[in-house]
Amino acid sequence: MNNKYIIHVDGGSRGNPGPAAIGAVIALADGSLKKEYGEFIGQATNNEAEYQAAIFALKKLKLLVGKEKARNARVEVHMDSEFMAKQINGEYKVEEPDIQKLFLELWNLKIGFKNISFIHLTRDKNKAADKLVNVALDRETRKLL
Repeated sequence: MNNKYIIHVDGGSRGNPGPAAIGAVIALADGSLKKEYGEFIGQATNNEAEYQAAIFALKKLKLLVGKEKARNARVEVHMDSEFMAKQINGEYKVEEPDIQKLFLELWNLKIGFKNISFIHLTRDKNKAADKLVNVALDRETRKLL
């Protein structure tokens, strides 16, 4: 039984704060399952969008596999936000009140999985999630014109 999932997440805003979107790629480590999501989330800062992307992805994974499978899952969450990775891994304090709320939500979500790690990647290794963010932002921007 394959219970290892690799998730790539990204969040971004055009302006800080500004129109923002999230992107997530959820895959089984063996490649047998792959789902991609890109969604506009309204006004947010870059950091808020990064957190919202991770929260969205973990909730979506739980919906895809069910709570029981999630409890036994090993999950790697890959992100290009070094700031968020260091916060969630306990290397940086979370001082901004809006980020504290998102941090808490993410922290509580991670308890629902057997083993979860948050890994910082360079931007060039997170292109799929980044593309989903930009597609969602471009789609929303066209609606506003």
